[in-house]
Amino acid sequence: MSALAALFACSSVSAQPAAVSPAVKPFKSPVITVPIPSAPPKRELRGVWIATVENIDWPSRRDLTPEQQRREYLKLLDAEQQAGINAVFVQVRPASDAFYRSSMEPWSKFLSGRQGKDPGWDPLPFLIDEAHKRGMEFHAWFNPYRASTDTTTARLAPNHPFRQHPEWFMRYSGKLLYNPGLPEVRNYITEVIVDVVRRYDVDGVHFDDYFYPYPEPKQVIRDEVAFAKYNEDGLSLADWRRQNVNELVEQVHDAIEDEKHWVKFGISPFGVWMNSNEHPDGSDTRAFQGHTGLYADAREWLRQGWVDYVLPQLYWSTNFRAASYATLLEWWSRNRFDRHLYIGQGAYRMLESTKSDTTWRSPRELPRQVRLNRSYPTDISGSVFFSAKSVVSNPLKTTDSLRQNLFRYPALLPTMPWKDAVPPRSVQGLTLLRAGGPVTLTWRPGPAAADGDSASAYVVYRFARGEQPSPDDPRHILAVLPGMHRRSQAFVDTTARFGTEYAYFVTALDRLHNESGPSRVTTIGSVAGPVLAQAEPEPTAPADSAAAPAVASGPPIIIKDKPGVTKTISTPGNNIIKVKTKRKKGFFERLFGR
Repeated sequence: MSALAALFACSSVSAQPAAVSPAVKPFKSPVITVPIPSAPPKRELRGVWIATVENIDWPSRRDLTPEQQRREYLKLLDAEQQAGINAVFVQVRPASDAFYRSSMEPWSKFLSGRQGKDPGWDPLPFLIDEAHKRGMEFHAWFNPYRASTDTTTARLAPNHPFRQHPEWFMRYSGKLLYNPGLPEVRNYITEVIVDVVRRYDVDGVHFDDYFYPYPEPKQVIRDEVAFAKYNEDGLSLADWRRQNVNELVEQVHDAIEDEKHWVKFGISPFGVWMNSNEHPDGSDTRAFQGHTGLYADAREWLRQGWVDYVLPQLYWSTNFRAASYATLLEWWSRNRFDRHLYIGQGAYRMLESTKSDTTWRSPRELPRQVRLNRSYPTDISGSVFFSAKSVVSNPLKTTDSLRQNLFRYPALLPTMPWKDAVPPRSVQGLTLLRAGGPVTLTWRPGPAAADGDSASAYVVYRFARGEQPSPDDPRHILAVLPGMHRRSQAFVDTTARFGTEYAYFVTALDRLHNESGPSRVTTIGSVAGPVLAQAEPEPTAPADSAAAPAVASGPPIIIKDKPGVTKTISTPGNNIIKVKTKRKKGFFERLFGR
């Protein structure tokens, strides 16, 4: 997650390129370079990386008190929420250390000032809960192989893994790294990740681009002993290294799936897999290659289904010839193998005064890239920006553009049908109260779905008379509310206009964002008195006082859905009488599959 991605694109460095047949020609496909206008997407991941290494994003310093750390985090989340962000990728293990209470690894020096020093609290539950309160997914970001940011082992905490197993590590370019060729290293890293998945309510596990180290002049990876001992298949050194990374990726994927099936696993590889002049399946680029330079075969992870999403770091502009954003966007869209593709975008590039890629000096570049992403609506499912601090700083007023335009309307997270395609049950007891302008909706969670999942969030839609309703139009989403494990839920629409008739729909989302059919209620804005309306009757459901707020006595008010269909009669004393007549399926019932 650094300028390395941009720097390496300026050269054609490639270590041990893969052998390919000269008779095979690279596949060519039209590349979209001008964004195609489209309606705002209803489902789109909009994320930021929150880097903790070297205190890049949070916490800002190593000497903050727990209360100062909490305040900083809340301020950061609030700013990201205002920009339209709905997912955070928080670095919880930057260098074999922890931003959570761990029996396996020491506290991070970036949190407490000294590695191993107890910061006085466990931040991770707070970090997760506050993200969830704001409707954001929380992906725990691990750097799997970096063990230290320097090679001064005397400063490592007594419980750092190096103290017990120095044979697991190798030194490279001033850093201490785990040796990916050792099975015991892969097992240990997997155990660290499963420990977090088991004990904390994370939505995803995330790796960045650091696998084998980025090449440095006159530096050699000293893994010849492991190569001699563990190369049972007689592979070349390059293929053996790729196999080591592949085995870790597969192992972590399977372990997460076994522990909690709803937790996602994704990786943000270097933006170029291979150049087409060195591999027939590569992209039309001339840049550093993750496949040969880092031994990271992202295309194979996707092909095998070992990741739920891939998030390539495309930190170049649309005009950068060596590795054009548009060219790589098209390549990744063709090579995602039915897994989610999000795009890592370099918001930090607009803060640089680079001469190698001057397009970043234009405030139009990042919005142009988001629009290009949306030109592939069935292939590209969102964006993640590096890094959180860059987004908050509003470089070239780009964050304003996101907030006021591209991310103006809320978006649900994309579903993952290969993990779960069963929607939750619809909400129950949906009731509406209007005593003037604002409208209050209350409801109860529905029972567990066939797969045992319950609602984890709710979506509130609003439609005024004369509006053309569509379940795919996020402009009608008023709110996405976390479930909060309550017996009843409530939402107050303070933007409802007095005297205007509305239809409200409430749907439930499960942990993987499958959406239920809607429960629906209507109201007639009137100066005559309060309005009470309720959705479908549930005679067997237990009474819930929170779901039926009291209203003042008055003349009967008849709330009608469509001509000939009487929904509710509210009589003096707040008695609710249901009257059903024969009716056809409504527009929304057909659309939502009800």
